[in-house]
Amino acid sequence: MEPMMAAIYATLLIAFVLDLLGHQRFAVRSLFISLALCILLFLWEIYSPVYGFRMPWLQVEVAPLSAPFAG
Repeated sequence: MEPMMAAIYATLLIAFVLDLLGHQRFAVRSLFISLALCILLFLWEIYSPVYGFRMPWLQVEVAPLSAPFAG
């Protein structure tokens, strides 16, 4: 996780430096790369079995088919 955050901060720094040097087109591209890395990191953290979080209200268990309806 730390190398991914370092890559995100590095692309943001590259975008900042490129903007200061007057290369706005490359700076915007670097910002989009940084945004894509942020989205990938977010999705990886959500769906990771180790770091992901559980949402108990969304977990569903399969009921047995032969169980009669109570009522």
